[in-house]
Amino acid sequence: MKKILALLLALTMVLSMAACGSGNTTATTAATTAPAETSAPTETEAAADVYTGPDWAAIDAMDYDEASDTLYDWNLGEFNTAYQDAKAEVVDLDLRMAKMAIAEAKLMESGVFIPVYGNGGAFAMNRVVPRTVTTTSWGLDEYRWYTMLVANELITSEDRTALTALWGESEDAASWTEAAKAYLEEHGYTLNDTWNYAINYELATWDCIASSYTSDAYFIAPTYSPLLEYDAKNVQQPALAESYEVSEDGTVYTFHIRQGVKWVDQQGRELGEVTADDWVASMEHLIDNNDALGYLMTSTDGCGIKNYDAYLNGEVTDFSEVGVNAIDDYTLEYTLEAPFPAFLSMVGYGCFAPLNRAFYKSQGGTFSTEGDEYTSGKYGTTPATIAYCGAYLVKNFTEKNVTSYVANPSYWNADAVQTHNINIYYNDGSDPLRTYSEAKDGTLAGCSFNSSTLVLAKEEKPEGSDKTYFDLYHYTTSNDGSTYCGWVNVNRASWANFNDNTIGVSAQTDEQKAATRAALNNKNFRDAMALAFDRGAFNSTIVGEELKFAALRNSYVPGDFQKTAAELTIEINGEATTFPAGTYFGEIEQAQLDADNYPIKVWDPAGNDGAGSGDGFDGWYNPDAAKEYLAKAVEELAQVGVEVSKENPIHIDAPYGAYSETSTNRMQAYKQSIEKVTDGLVVVDLIGFADSTAFTYAYYRTSAGNESNYDITPGTSGWGPDYGDAQTYLDTIQPYGYMTKNIGLY
Repeated sequence: MKKILALLLALTMVLSMAACGSGNTTATTAATTAPAETSAPTETEAAADVYTGPDWAAIDAMDYDEASDTLYDWNLGEFNTAYQDAKAEVVDLDLRMAKMAIAEAKLMESGVFIPVYGNGGAFAMNRVVPRTVTTTSWGLDEYRWYTMLVANELITSEDRTALTALWGESEDAASWTEAAKAYLEEHGYTLNDTWNYAINYELATWDCIASSYTSDAYFIAPTYSPLLEYDAKNVQQPALAESYEVSEDGTVYTFHIRQGVKWVDQQGRELGEVTADDWVASMEHLIDNNDALGYLMTSTDGCGIKNYDAYLNGEVTDFSEVGVNAIDDYTLEYTLEAPFPAFLSMVGYGCFAPLNRAFYKSQGGTFSTEGDEYTSGKYGTTPATIAYCGAYLVKNFTEKNVTSYVANPSYWNADAVQTHNINIYYNDGSDPLRTYSEAKDGTLAGCSFNSSTLVLAKEEKPEGSDKTYFDLYHYTTSNDGSTYCGWVNVNRASWANFNDNTIGVSAQTDEQKAATRAALNNKNFRDAMALAFDRGAFNSTIVGEELKFAALRNSYVPGDFQKTAAELTIEINGEATTFPAGTYFGEIEQAQLDADNYPIKVWDPAGNDGAGSGDGFDGWYNPDAAKEYLAKAVEELAQVGVEVSKENPIHIDAPYGAYSETSTNRMQAYKQSIEKVTDGLVVVDLIGFADSTAFTYAYYRTSAGNESNYDITPGTSGWGPDYGDAQTYLDTIQPYGYMTKNIGLY
């Protein structure tokens, strides 16, 4: 699982690996159709339509899980019913995709969250050659870096376009690498053996199996190699597994482990050979950390490793009955409870990383499967306490400063390593000009432009040039599979940070807290908040007016994430609807939204140069519809004793990083758009945090949903896919799903 944290500064990490190309910067106006009017209800109908809201007295008397279940059913029951039906379909993959799209439409209509943007859609300049790292949406292969080509000079816009065309023309990753090198040499570039970039992520652990955060994955992924990995042409290739077979019934996967691969410590000293037992040890450690990545192994939420669930709940006590088995030193077998269509696409993720059993024990780690009381000991606490089998070793790690890597001389594919030194610089975003300045002088390989630096880039000229930095070097980064969202907390119980009740203290009165809780559990109110949010204005504070729509994403699952292989007929609201082969996920989702008369647009058939897209336009912002939903919400809330007026507005607490100009500007844009559309009926109270650590404890590093210290948080966290099926997104919003903590539940 990859819960991801919003970037509050112009970073180079993701952007430097994004493909170049022209982003769709044309705004597409959202549908302005208001919810369908109905005829006056009869007396019987009126009685049935009386709004009651949740039974708060009963909910407050429940334990936490029961209260979460009740509020989940109230707010998301329709989505989950449709989603469970979709998940049960494992034979007809087109039908499965279509049902997933219909379920997501119900999720969008619930208003519990709103998708905001993806990683990309910004002007940037860079020394990294485009497409030399995989752009596959799922897994962690994009963070392994070893195939990356870095020039000593900023790559011009013209050359970037030509290089991207070469990528498209190349037959495979090897020929692409050679073609790119030849082009660079021909056009006067030299290669750099070092890549420097900046992020504002903080590391929680070096243990890739015990972490579910992408903020950790940036640091950890280069240290180990997976069974299979995606190359620069996005084709899955053998890595630690030289080959594999799948049983006829699709439930048994047999991997043949590459012989001679060495485990080493941080100093490069050999610790032993990688063997099949390393994946058995990994599963044992994963089970001991079931609150981390175990989600992806379960039958209900993931690939369904045989007896994984049964072992966790005590129905099976012998670990050898769990579906991971070392047949011999170089033969590894995974057995599933049932066919899982996307299994191979998920094996690059951390829960499938190997673990050197002997080294883990040398750091004080134990396994409950061996009868010990579980402890990880020192394992994963520092770069020196993990074993390495990846392309890089950690040379230096200084928290909130710099992390440096050097190429691992014992790496099994050392000849393929193109960049031998990596430096990650910490940047908290407090200086909006820093990444731009450091990209110009070569301290960083590149940067994206924010609203401030874009102005400078269009004015400043490199020495000896009559063209500006923007004219010479700019390109538009492409969106990836990550979706950042705005979240509605329907079960808030913390009005200060759970780890320090003196930080992030709400100014709401008890009466206001109760009114806000009632409002956030009213669908019409949530829909009004979603449709009143000017996401373009919000995004413009980062990338400027020219590109304010480019990164916008209009659905949780990207609209082009999957498409049908054959013609498909499915019922939408009882009417048989046929879609041709090659229909995208977003097209089916849009059909359901249209059938429900919900006034948003998640798919533009003319987007992406006519290929269709769910990105690059604002399909949500609709002030007229927002006002209508709000009017209905006000009427319904009055029925449960909550009077909403300009004199008694609903107060919304929204956190932001006061240390960051970017974060501050974004949240001011959010506040202005909501308050303008709602005309005094809603007040957004911005709660500033003085440092990034305190900020993340308000909404991100919570252990339970009711610790979340906000009412609504727009664009602060999101999800990146772990495998090639929409389930990878939607599972996170089901009961006990990982992202339900963002809405105050579980």
